Amino acid sequence: MNTKYIEWVLRIAVAGEFIGHGVFALQGKQAWIGWFSTFGISGGTAAQLLFAIGLLDVLLGILILAKPVRLALLWMAFWGFWTALVRPIVGEPVWDFVERWANWGAPLALLLLVGWPRTLKEWFK
Repeated sequence: MNTKYIEWVLRIAVAGEFIGHGVFALQGKQAWIGWFSTFGISGGTAAQLLFAIGLLDVLLGILILAKPVRLALLWMAFWGFWTALVRPIVGEPVWDFVERWANWGAPLALLLLVGWPRTLKEWFK
């Protein structure tokens, strides 16, 4: 199978995941605002942080559709892992973490498909 098809499937999947979660964050999803208190962050500050995170997620999702920038994909894999891991930290079942492995696995797979950078400059390509 042509790797370009696989790349586009992953780009669309990663973009959908980040744009979707970003829109929830921009809307101020109450459950997520509550999770910030686990880390000592109050409601008003949590709402502002969540909005900024949502905006970044949407922008990254759009970026990946335009061009799969390696540094962005590395961040998306890290962020997808962290946001999945937060669920059991805030008291949700560990299966909520397991269910979200694709949230970090898809950006990591796309990064590996486009090629792990060999130089600092390649992280920005």
